[in-house]
Amino acid sequence: MEIWVYNHLSNERRVVEIDADEITIGRDESNSIVLKSPFVSRQHARLFKQDGSYFVESIGLNGTTVANKTIGYKEKVKVSYGDEIRVGEFSLFMMAPSVRRDRRAAEIITPKQRIIDLEEKIHGELLQRLNLRVASKVAKADAEYATLIKRHLVEIIVTHLDEVDEEMADTLIRDFLWRSVLSELNMRCTGRLAYSYGFEESDILQPEHEKVISQIVGDIISDFPLKFQPQSVKEDASKVEAGFDEQLERIKPKLTPELKRYIITRMISKDIEDIVFGYGPLQDLLEMPHVNEIMVVGKDHIYIEKDGVVYSTDRSFFSEEIVNSIIERIITPIGRRIDRSTPLVDARLPDGSRVNAIINPLSLSGPVLTIRKFAMIPFTIDDLIEMNTLTETTANFLRACVRGRKNLLISGGTGSGKTTTLNVLSSFIDPEERIITIEESAELQLPQEHVVRLETRPPNIEGKGAYTIRDLVRNALRMRPDRIIVGEVRGPEALDMLQAMNTGHDGSMTTIHANSPSDTMLRLETMVLTAVEMPIRAIREQIVAALDLIIQIARMPDGSRQITHISEIVGIDMETEQIITEDIYVLRGTGQIGPDGKEILSLRHTGYVPEFAMELIEKGILDLEVFK
Repeated sequence: MEIWVYNHLSNERRVVEIDADEITIGRDESNSIVLKSPFVSRQHARLFKQDGSYFVESIGLNGTTVANKTIGYKEKVKVSYGDEIRVGEFSLFMMAPSVRRDRRAAEIITPKQRIIDLEEKIHGELLQRLNLRVASKVAKADAEYATLIKRHLVEIIVTHLDEVDEEMADTLIRDFLWRSVLSELNMRCTGRLAYSYGFEESDILQPEHEKVISQIVGDIISDFPLKFQPQSVKEDASKVEAGFDEQLERIKPKLTPELKRYIITRMISKDIEDIVFGYGPLQDLLEMPHVNEIMVVGKDHIYIEKDGVVYSTDRSFFSEEIVNSIIERIITPIGRRIDRSTPLVDARLPDGSRVNAIINPLSLSGPVLTIRKFAMIPFTIDDLIEMNTLTETTANFLRACVRGRKNLLISGGTGSGKTTTLNVLSSFIDPEERIITIEESAELQLPQEHVVRLETRPPNIEGKGAYTIRDLVRNALRMRPDRIIVGEVRGPEALDMLQAMNTGHDGSMTTIHANSPSDTMLRLETMVLTAVEMPIRAIREQIVAALDLIIQIARMPDGSRQITHISEIVGIDMETEQIITEDIYVLRGTGQIGPDGKEILSLRHTGYVPEFAMELIEKGILDLEVFK
């Protein structure tokens, strides 16, 4: 066999011929495959044959990833030809010697890359046949013209089917069935159909094949203990993904040559339709319920985040021109633009997903696109308790604080769950109150009826017409709000937010980027100073008078999000003149060991009772039990 080695940093490729049933991988010269890198252990991994199958065992401490799944120290997993073994910045592929290569020496062409190359060729023929441009507004084509495009596409695909080798066929069939299973699962959980895969026209669909596909998909799903509830869709999807390859082996006898050919045609058709009408290789990632974030770096690298862990996908775009076209397709409907004079933009998708794009000259890695997906089923306080973000006791305390109109500041790092927590806490607001939300890209999903949603606007091509968060906060004060919720304060608008909290708009909330309650105070002071020059003592007095609580949230090493501190802003120290914060709840060890062998952490009461507690108790919205 052969081991194909690719260095992602240097773009270097080589092929190592192996004539042994066991090899080792690492940076030490004694290994069969030597990878010179500080990110590779001296003895990093072992590839060996056992009972007719190949396995990879991680024997180093730097971590090994097989087929996008990280394996632990001394853990072994089965590996098949074509699977990616990720070691540091290297990707290794175990390949049969007969697999085709590029004409250039030692150039690795994986089955997925061969599919992409073929689809790029078909896409080019389609554009040439219909005289289309990549950046044209085909996505808005009427139904009749769209049908014409799809018919031409199928005709072209059929002429290229003989170019699909066995490995490409297996990859296409797996992708199709996996996406079809996810689509069916999503519909059963939420009642919402996620995808359609080419061949929408009834005269092209083949009912006998569709019936078998439907049976296969149902058979796969029925083999898992799933809940089929809207709030369980992520959990159900993760269960199916973990056992999908095993199910695929089980249903292989049902895949006749005719059915395989039909599925391959449909899958290629879908991939190219996504380029022409949708968001290209990102289209179904946006629909996958257990994918939280999508990150594109140039045309060749697409990453996703699931359950707090980032994975590299094997997808890519045909060209940077198409990436730019997809970015324009996203931002144009909401009046945003991106070009060399305005090379970065914040936007959102129609479903509310947050989008950030940055291009040359600011990005030296090609077009970079980051999409934070919008939760179709909003999280509830019960979800946060179940995920151990907070406890039932602290949830009751925070509910009382919101209902008692305390001003809250949610602090944390990027991706720590600030907006999710803000959204959940906002749901405790009385439905009779008038709420005004202010965001750069609208994300909040409040269940109340009387909600006014405001969103910032960037300057037009002449550099005019911009409306910032600061402008909207000032305007909101004239809109008779009961509560003002700012998605995030980043600059001078912090002063306006504090003044709003100090002028009768109690119960307002916002988020800020900071790593601890003390850091939060320093950042807030700095933001106010960018708005106005005033004594630091006066700024601190404004902060103390305006804010009641800091809720600190962090992203843990295992990818989970947990509230680490709930602290009261008490006053100003007479000696140091620093703002005093007192921790009410702190994340601490419980003394219990979890399934991963680590101590379980939980929010615990420190013994401190906030000054406003008696006020909430007298109103009947807080019970002293929360401090036990």
